[in-house]
Amino acid sequence: MNPNLQYAVEQFLYRKAALCDAQDWDAYLELFDAGSVFHLPQWVSEHEYVQDPTQGLSYIYYADRSGLEDRVFRLRTGKSAASTPLPRTLHQISNVRVAPRDDGQLEVRAGWQTLYTRHGVSEQFHGQVTYHLREVGGDFRITRKHVLLLNDTINSVLDFYHL
Repeated sequence: MNPNLQYAVEQFLYRKAALCDAQDWDAYLELFDAGSVFHLPQWVSEHEYVQDPTQGLSYIYYADRSGLEDRVFRLRTGKSAASTPLPRTLHQISNVRVAPRDDGQLEVRAGWQTLYTRHGVSEQFHGQVTYHLREVGGDFRITRKHVLLLNDTINSVLDFYHL
């Protein structure tokens, strides 16, 4: 693996995390390709999760970026009562692994943890994520984000900004 490519991918993921933490939604959305898929499946059993979002339940499934755009619209206009106020978040990325795909994109796997505070209560979500990234003009665009939430007993609101 080219160490420069590894570094560039890691910096991209760190930037994505920082944009989400800063609630810079316009810049955050720009990181996603218009046709990008976002999937957070539910677990079927202790070690099996929903593979096909059209055949099983998912916590979040957007077939393209318009799903994320709709969520951001709801946050900005106050139409998401469950997300008011938005939590303060800190996204952490670890164990980043990059591999080429046959279609010319990159498959990036990583661990993640999001610490968040809302209404004076601090909690966290953590898991594993797989991205498909397409190189665009010296940067990347996310064409797929598949998130596994490992602590899926959810005591609060769960939305894209937690992941």
